Amino acid sequence: MTTARDLFIIAMDPQQSVGQGDLSLALAGAELLDLIGAGAVAVDGDRIVPGGALVPDDRLMGEAAAGLTRQAPYERIEDWLWRRGRDLSAAYQAALEEDGELTRKRSGRLPFGPERLEPADTAHRRATDRWKEEPVLAALASVVGIDGERPEEEPGLEDEVVTTVVAVVQDAVMELEAVRQRRSIEKAAFANVWRGP
Repeated sequence: MTTARDLFIIAMDPQQSVGQGDLSLALAGAELLDLIGAGAVAVDGDRIVPGGALVPDDRLMGEAAAGLTRQAPYERIEDWLWRRGRDLSAAYQAALEEDGELTRKRSGRLPFGPERLEPADTAHRRATDRWKEEPVLAALASVVGIDGERPEEEPGLEDEVVTTVVAVVQDAVMELEAVRQRRSIEKAAFANVWRGP
């Protein structure tokens, strides 16, 4: 499984509250890190430089690889996150449902209760085990506010490229939150104008 798929499954935990925009940015970052790990791309400064013509087995990873800018000046990591991340969480949800990694279940005792998505037990166990062991997945989960049963002394990210990508993901998530706050303030101000003195 890819880092992005495992990240999505971890984010499905009902105890977590992860915004779709935040998750989409982190999923794009996870894809980029997997592409780097597979040798499909390299990072030069803040640019993504395509490598070999690797075709990943995973459909969404294949789409990510196909969408790389292959001519100089290459795409900046931040631009990749925003472009690739658009509605990416919905794409992962659909793919995981299609692959049987997510199932729809009714909550409550009644057969017509509200439906909710749950990860399959094996997928959830695998993602959780990887989250506990792998610093990269833990770092991306932390960026979107997923905390849990992690050791107090988290191992650091040793690879400079990985650290760079995770930092850019964090900056993008913070930028998205700033946009949300600004819109909220503007809406409140607009509502006050219409409400009158």
